[in-house]
Amino acid sequence: MLIKSAGDFVRPDRKASFMRMNMKRTTGAVALVASAALVLAGCSSGGGEEANGGGESASGEALKIATLLPLTGSLGFLLPPVQAGVAQALADIDAAGGVLGQPVEIVTEANEGDGSDITVVEKGADDVIRSGASFVLGAMSSSRTLHVVDRITGEGILMGSPSNTATDLSGISEFYFRTAPPDSVQGDALANQILSDGVTSVAFLTFNDSYGTGLRDTIQEVVEAGGAETLYGGNGEGNEFPVEQTNFASEVTAVKTSGAEAVVIVTFDQIKYIIPELVAQGVDLSTVYLVDGNTNGFEEDFEAGTMLGAQGSIPGADPNEAFKTQLKEIYSETYGNELVSFTYGAEAYDLVMLVALATEKAGSSAAADIQAQLAAVSGANGGEECDTFADCKALIADGKDIRYLGKSGTGPLNVNNDPSSAFIGIYKYDEANNPIFQRSVEGAVAL
Repeated sequence: MLIKSAGDFVRPDRKASFMRMNMKRTTGAVALVASAALVLAGCSSGGGEEANGGGESASGEALKIATLLPLTGSLGFLLPPVQAGVAQALADIDAAGGVLGQPVEIVTEANEGDGSDITVVEKGADDVIRSGASFVLGAMSSSRTLHVVDRITGEGILMGSPSNTATDLSGISEFYFRTAPPDSVQGDALANQILSDGVTSVAFLTFNDSYGTGLRDTIQEVVEAGGAETLYGGNGEGNEFPVEQTNFASEVTAVKTSGAEAVVIVTFDQIKYIIPELVAQGVDLSTVYLVDGNTNGFEEDFEAGTMLGAQGSIPGADPNEAFKTQLKEIYSETYGNELVSFTYGAEAYDLVMLVALATEKAGSSAAADIQAQLAAVSGANGGEECDTFADCKALIADGKDIRYLGKSGTGPLNVNNDPSSAFIGIYKYDEANNPIFQRSVEGAVAL
């Protein structure tokens, strides 16, 4: 796989802006982005008014953003598209004159880690609270967010995720929102794909994480309602495995013994250990179904043809080619590496755009003021449609209500701060072990 680990992109001994961290120092456009779009606002070590979580009046002050992302751990493979999405959003905002006439400031980049050490995300939460940010972008893992969301939003800081899908997060705080739909939408889409393929029995390989069990439960409910049986790994059977597990010989043996026609794998990067074991035990990978946490390119990980015919789901509409090209170019310019996955890149872009537009509409960068306008700029109250920061900003300046049409294709935020509707992409693996977009399924988000 061409995507490197998060450690290859981040130097933990430096507190630099998101786009300047470990970046390839180039001239031209990237230099402009680094110097103008992302002004480092100083990583506060605590105390003072800037550490109040953005709760005080901030009329005319620069919008300050912190990030809480998987700089280390098993979710690192999802980091590059999010980095690219944020970078492109900030570049587009800067080209349109900034927010409230000023560049957006990235004030700290905190680490959420993964489930192997919960103290990492706890420290990350403390870092973003001290930073003076009005908005925290992250975390990516639902379980990491669930662990710290009260801690962060309790300080009056707005928090938004491009990738959280756990249903437990719906309406958890008025200061939390997301651009990814809850698992109920993805689970329904993937389950119906399984049923449409004629599958009558399934087995689940699921890690013991709120994301894993929640998504598994939805898929199981829908496939069983459609007449299929769950023969291994279902809810209540106790077959979930720890997030740090790397040997899956016994689990795969149990799947084979069950006689299930299809295997649904609900994990993150543990997939790299599971696939070789499935191959070793002779499981036909065309009967395997993946989810957004592991539907990734494996060109460099497995022999050609290993994943051929396997299917997976990823929330969000397939980004158009022009946007993909933008993400690839800005990622290459900024980080000096090739972007080969776009998962959650559009959702990250939309997060930044919604917060920036809400700040413009509020005329203030205080978190409470931004929060009060989020639903409005997403189109919850109707409004004139617009799809760029420049056009939406101009409409706001004219006193008009807007509906921002984002890159991810989600509907306006609902009362639970979830997208009211969303697309789920269905992908099938090719000979090179890359997921190829097949179709999108649009679903409404239940309240």
